[in-house]
Parts: sequence; C-alpha cells; structure tokens
Amino acid sequence: MQIHELSIMELHEKLENKELTSVKVVEYFLDKISKLNKHGPEVNAVLEINPEALLIARARDVERENDHARGYLHGVPVLIKDNISTNDMTHTSAGSLALANNYALYDAYIVERLKASGAIVLGKANMTEWANFMAENMTNGYSSRGGQVLNPYGLGCFDVGGSSSGSAAGVAAGMAPIAIGTETFGSILSPACNNMLVGIKPTLGLVSRAGIIPIAPSHDTAGPIAKSVIDAAILLREIAGYDELDEITYGANYAELNYLEDIEKATLNGKRLGVLRSAFKNLDPARESLMERAIGECKEFGAMVIDGLEIADSDKIDFSALHYEFKVALNTYLENYTDKTMKSLTDIIDFNFRNKETLRFGQKHLLLAEETEGTFCDPAYIDAKLRDLRVCRDGLSNLLEEHDLDALIVPGNYGSYFAASAGFPAITVPSGVSEDNRPFGITFVGKAFSEKELIKIAYAYEKETNYRVWPKFLSPENC
Repeated sequence: MQIHELSIMELHEKLENKELTSVKVVEYFLDKISKLNKHGPEVNAVLEINPEALLIARARDVERENDHARGYLHGVPVLIKDNISTNDMTHTSAGSLALANNYALYDAYIVERLKASGAIVLGKANMTEWANFMAENMTNGYSSRGGQVLNPYGLGCFDVGGSSSGSAAGVAAGMAPIAIGTETFGSILSPACNNMLVGIKPTLGLVSRAGIIPIAPSHDTAGPIAKSVIDAAILLREIAGYDELDEITYGANYAELNYLEDIEKATLNGKRLGVLRSAFKNLDPARESLMERAIGECKEFGAMVIDGLEIADSDKIDFSALHYEFKVALNTYLENYTDKTMKSLTDIIDFNFRNKETLRFGQKHLLLAEETEGTFCDPAYIDAKLRDLRVCRDGLSNLLEEHDLDALIVPGNYGSYFAASAGFPAITVPSGVSEDNRPFGITFVGKAFSEKELIKIAYAYEKETNYRVWPKFLSPENC
C-alpha cells in the first residue's frame, strides 16, 4: 500500500513504529504534487507549497523521537484552503489577484490548533475565487490567481465542485492525506461528494471563524475533507474548540467530544432517517437514481426511512442576506489580518476593474455587496435574515422533532443552504457513481452539535457500502 492510500490511523501507526518518518511522508506528497498538479493530469489543486514543510517535518520527527508526539495528526501534512490565514511564507488570497501578494499577519485559530496538534501545513489549496461569491455562473474551481482546478475522476468533464475545490481534488488525487475546506453553503459538501470524499460541515460555533476570509459570518465555517469518515472525524476534533476571538464558540461545549468512541459499533439498524424531498428539486435524473439506491440501502441496513418530507416555503429563500454581511465581514478581515494594501471591498472592486483578467465572469456579487449600507439596519436584510431562519432553522428543527429523526437525508450538496442557514451540521459520504460515471454522495443533516451521532451514521453507511475508489484521471474523451 502506498503512502497516499493510508488512513490517518495507519499513517500514525507507521510513524509511531518508525516504519515512516514525517520527512519521508512530506517528501512523498511533494513528489505527488510535482507529478500531478502542474504536470501529468494537471489537476491544479495546490496553489502554493509551504517552503518550510520539510523543516517542520524534521522537527516533528525529533519530537517523536523524544516521546513528545501529540496525537494522531503529529507529523501529518494537511492542505489548507487559500482563504484561511497562515502566518508563514504562503499567501492568503481567496484565489484573487487582488490579494495575490497578501501575507496574513496571523494564523487563523484553526491553523493554530492544527499546529498545536503537530500537523504540518503542506501548502495552500486552490479554490473558487472569493469562495464563489464574486460572480454569477463562475465555474467551480476557477480563480484568477490559480486557474482551473480539475476533478481527477474526469479531467475537464466532471464538475470538481466548489468552492473548496483544491482541498477536495488534492486529497482525491493523493496529493495530501487530509485537507481543510470552508463552507457558507455547499462549499465543503459539493467538492467532497464530487470527488468521492467525506466532508463535514460543522455546526456553526463548533469551529472558530477567526482568520478566515469571510462571506457571511452567520453561515461560514471551516471543516474537514478526507478519504474516510474516521479521518474526517480525527481532523474535526483537532480544529473544533473555544476561541476568545470568536464569541460564538463560547457555546461549543461539544468540541472535546471523542468522535471515535464506540464508532466500530455504529449501525444504521433502528436509526430514524427522513428524506428531505425539498432538496431533490434540482437534481438531475442520473444522480436522482443514485440517491434512490442510497436511500434503499439505508433501509436494507436497518434504518427506518420516513420519506416525502418537505420544508414549507423553501422557494422563498433568495440568499440576499449574504450580500449585506459580506461587505462588513470582509472589511473587518482586511483591517485585522492583512497589511492593508487592500483596505476594503471598494479597493478590491477597483483593482478588478483595472485588471480585466480578474473579470472573466464579472463581479456581480461584489458590486451588490458594495451597494449595501453596511449597518445591518436595512429592513431588506432583517427581513431576509428572519425569513431564512424561519424557513431553514425552524423548518429543519420541526421535521427532526416531529418525526423523532436521528438525521435527514439530502443528495450531496443539494439543499445545503437549509443546513447552512440553520447553522446545523451535515456530513457527506460517497454513495458510488451515477449512470454517467460521476461520483456523488449521500448527505446526513442533524440538529445543532449532533456531529458525534452524524459521524456514526455516516460511518455505518460507509462501512456497509465502501464505495470510494481512487480516480483514474480520465481525459474528456473517456469520461
């Protein structure tokens, strides 16, 4: 078995037994990046390499030699999405040429936690520019700074998903064992399910938002992207926790849970799962057929499935509240985490107008955000925010409680806005490939801070089906 095929547990064991060193592991993944990222299939998932990764790996080996290993991630490399601040020799740009020269002044809190766990920041992952909140119809995985990320299962013909495109494609291609993505709605779930991976969108408040280039603080969170449920659970445990710079984490009393406790006993037998048909409305026939199979499998594995559930007024959501939050949140980030070369959203919009290569898809969302007054007093914002909470949070809560559900089933990232607006967790796990050979995933959504239960449900499904396979890097003519 090659290193990129190892689970985190297997990698940890080999490091502990001195069968591998962290230096050898980092060298291995750097070699994979060299062969797959800009050469060969040109997946283009990795935007920058941390030039100190090998030196840090040596330090981790020394710590291990002196019995100072800190846990499962000690000496393990991880890719970080390019909108997450790292105070190292890599840039933090959200894929934008406007921030191409930005070195973050501080680590994001989740990066601090990763470093404290002994993990090695391997580099920055390419992403959909501004987390896909720049323009309408921007191609998933495209950024003006990094170019186009490709799906290793179908190069140039299968949607890579976004906006955490490079985080997912990098892990799927074997260029890193694990990665961090971020989600406002769908940006972890989408690339994870499109690249046959596990992605966890945590409860809002479980993971600190500090130091992450934002879209909407009422939705934004970081989360794991990994090859398996257990790998994702290990990574989640390390990034979750209280941060004095992010007040909403004060309520994250579940951060220290052992997500792996009794996980091998996990089963779907007796679980009550509801199928949220409101999330199926825009699903294409090939993926709908795959989802129906996945739902049938849950029944075969002993779950009681309550089908036909709907969220009332789901067609009333219009996403307009995000524009109001983006302007203020971005300006706050620029003030606190950058050298202020770009001081505001206004500066970024002006830069884009002066540099036409950044405007391949336009910047409609940036312009709409700029038009807002930035005080959150606009009745249109308040109305949109309250409507989203009523439809999404109250709608999901009512379904979960009324039917005594352990989780709701949605297809991949379809319906991700429901969980995002509610601040509820979701986990996607591979459910095979559709008739046209595209990877896809089944997603489980639960009530706030139910990650431990969702992880067990996802693990039980994964254990029974084991659908994940490595990509063949199919060219467009063979997709």
